[in-house]
Order: sequence, then C-alpha cells, then structure tokens
Amino acid sequence: MPHILIAGANGQLGQALAARFASSAQLTCWTRPRYDIADPSIADAVAAVSPDILVNAAAWTDVDGAEDAPDFAFAVNALGPKYLAEGCARCDAALVQISTNEVFAGTAGRFYHEYEQTSPGSVYARSKAAGENAAASVLDRLYIVRVAWLYGAGGNNFPTKISAAADRHGALRVVRDEFGNPTCASDVAAAIAQLIETQRFGVYHFVNDGFASRYDWAVELMRLTERESLPVSPINARDWPRKSVPPPHAVLVNQAGSALGITLPDWRDALRKYVRTWLNL
Repeated sequence: MPHILIAGANGQLGQALAARFASSAQLTCWTRPRYDIADPSIADAVAAVSPDILVNAAAWTDVDGAEDAPDFAFAVNALGPKYLAEGCARCDAALVQISTNEVFAGTAGRFYHEYEQTSPGSVYARSKAAGENAAASVLDRLYIVRVAWLYGAGGNNFPTKISAAADRHGALRVVRDEFGNPTCASDVAAAIAQLIETQRFGVYHFVNDGFASRYDWAVELMRLTERESLPVSPINARDWPRKSVPPPHAVLVNQAGSALGITLPDWRDALRKYVRTWLNL
C-alpha cells in the first residue's frame, strides 16, 4: 500500500483526493497553518515523512487577490512547489504538482495541448507557471497536472457562488465570452489515482470532457437545479471588471492522459452527478 502525502488536504481537490485514496493508500494529510508550503523548512518535513507520492493541492487561488499580493502568491505557488520537490528528491518520492489552465494566454479559438508553450498573464497565472518550472528544475519524478474551472464538495466555487447569487437576486448576469473546462474535483482525483499507477511522469491536462462559457455553465446549473425560469442574461467580460484579466479561451485538451486510457466524463454529466450529491436531487 503506497504512502501518499496530500498537501492542501482541506481544499476541494485535497478533500476529493483524501476520499479517493482513503481505502487504497496510507494517507498523510497536511493543512495550513501547521504545514505551510511557503516555508523552506517544509522540505525537511517532507523528507522526514518520506512518502512514496506527494500530491501538492495547496495553492494561493485568489486570482484577483494575487494582483495585490504578488510576493505572497509567488511564495506559495512558485517557491512552495520548489521546496516540496526538494523534499521529494531527498526521500526519492514522486510529486504531483497541480497547475492551471490559466498558464496559457487563452487566445480565442485555441485549444491547448500539454506540451504547448505557456504564456501566463495575471500574477496568479505567472506564479503557477513558475511553480511548474521550479518543481521541474529540482525533480525528475514529477507529474504536472493542469486543471481548469475546478469545483467540488466543500469549495467556494462557481456553482456555489452562482447558486447563492440566484437565490439572493432572483436573476443572473453571467459572462458569455470566457471559455474553459468545468471540472469536478472527484474526477480529477480519480484520474490522478490512475496516473500514478502508470509511473509515466510528465505534463497532463485532467479536465472534464468538452468546454463551455461561464454563461453556458450557469444555464446548465439552473436547469439541473430546476430553476430554468430564472432569468440568466449573457454579458461580456468587459462588463464585469476584475483586478485580473482571465484568459478568454484557455480550453485544455487531454491528449497525454487519453493516450494512457485516462479520460474524464463530459462536463455536463459531471455537473449532474455533483448536483445530485450536493442537493440530493
């Protein structure tokens, strides 16, 4: 039974990973503030625990907040993976580094494969791209897993925010010209479990199949929660000003994982399953 260490175990992906590996691995779960990946001593802690695999699901994910706190974003998202990789190198552990679709520019009409050149724009995106590079500079036994538009149980995510806004206002205004892959954390956890069995290190895009705009996602969520009559108005991203500018079309393609037989369900099916579990519908 492998020993798996999950950093960021209280996040929505961390919780999904813990649930996925609960019966198939010896688990060690780390959360802040006790285990802060931005502290260089975290490398010593990893070496002391000596896992077989470390999954880094810890990150600074406040995309807009990162614009006001770049040093903190880079400390967590760039230096953190470096320190974890150093710890893994000392105990011969493999590292699964979770990254994001936002490392790409998101050019309209583009679909991004695993080995395309990254071009991050926002502070958050640059910090996550730096984390990929920092981990790769230290460790060969590395999986980089990029996800997109992640949601899961216990998370402050798009479905929970949109549902709360619908209940609060009785109507929604949602961006129609930003596209991505709505992706359920439990499906990513299952894909990671398959991946580490292969021991084929490299870069992977684990996203639910298909893509959507934010508007499409909101409309489907209202349909699944039996609120089709609630008005959902499409707006342009420029009409919803933010401190950071997200990539407009950072749609990921799962080519490398698919070649190994690792695929994720269609995003609509994943959302339906999430809603049934979440609202017992």
